[in-house]
Amino acid sequence: MSGRQHANGLKTAALFGGIFGVLVLVGALLGQILPGGSTVWIVGAFLLGVVVTGYGYWNSDKIAIRAMRARPVTEREQPAMHRIVRELAATAGQPMPRLYVSPTMAPNAFATGRNPENAAVCCTEGILRILDERELRGVLGHELMHVYNRDILISSVAAAVAGAITSLVNIAYFASIFTGGNSENRPNPLVLLFTAVAAPFAATLIQLAISRTREYDADEDGARLTGDPLALASALRKIHAGTRALPLPPERQIENSAHMFIANPFRGGGVASLFATHPPMEQRVARLQAMAGRRG
Repeated sequence: MSGRQHANGLKTAALFGGIFGVLVLVGALLGQILPGGSTVWIVGAFLLGVVVTGYGYWNSDKIAIRAMRARPVTEREQPAMHRIVRELAATAGQPMPRLYVSPTMAPNAFATGRNPENAAVCCTEGILRILDERELRGVLGHELMHVYNRDILISSVAAAVAGAITSLVNIAYFASIFTGGNSENRPNPLVLLFTAVAAPFAATLIQLAISRTREYDADEDGARLTGDPLALASALRKIHAGTRALPLPPERQIENSAHMFIANPFRGGGVASLFATHPPMEQRVARLQAMAGRRG
């Protein structure tokens, strides 16, 4: 494991610590309003988040593929795509995922599935048109590493905790209205109002930061798998230009799957970058170029 990978792993762990800290804080607040204690409410909200998110995690491949209206492709239809994925999967010692193509000209790609045995990789028609085979190999290496690094599981856990925080905040807000609290130590209404706004906001930002950290790891791990960091850097530049010119429509199912794509599928910038599921493209390209430099 490289020093940068180690740092990214520590950052992911720290971010999880932060989001669980927000969960505990909100649970403690709720424990002052309703009987049963904060632990009961934290566990209950978290289990609710796990159930809801677990369904999405278990069916992540179907949901994302349906959102992109993708169809499975045979080796005869996409020989290069099949050959590249087969070779990379063999190099990684992992099973070959199912391959799909989405009929959209917005250049992008994503991988999904709860584990390597139930994974799928999808490319849009747009990305297949603008990338040469070397660049496509870089993109597919990146997507495979999302699967092998269990990033779908990581993002699903983060979503479950964020969902639990939102549920707790809603319960606390309505409980304070209808019960007025259960003790003299109940929170100040202004504190409760601030928490109702700040806690879900903080949880969302942490969840997105986890997604951005995993993108950096997939870039580096994918480049290591292919042995060609500059190919992925070149592909990312083309994809970035293409997504700015042809963003995907802001449909809810696509928005919920945005973190799975290799590049932000929507137009962004300004304040919107704060809520981005991906790190800035220029930083990703610079990291890959530096990696290529270290490799000589």
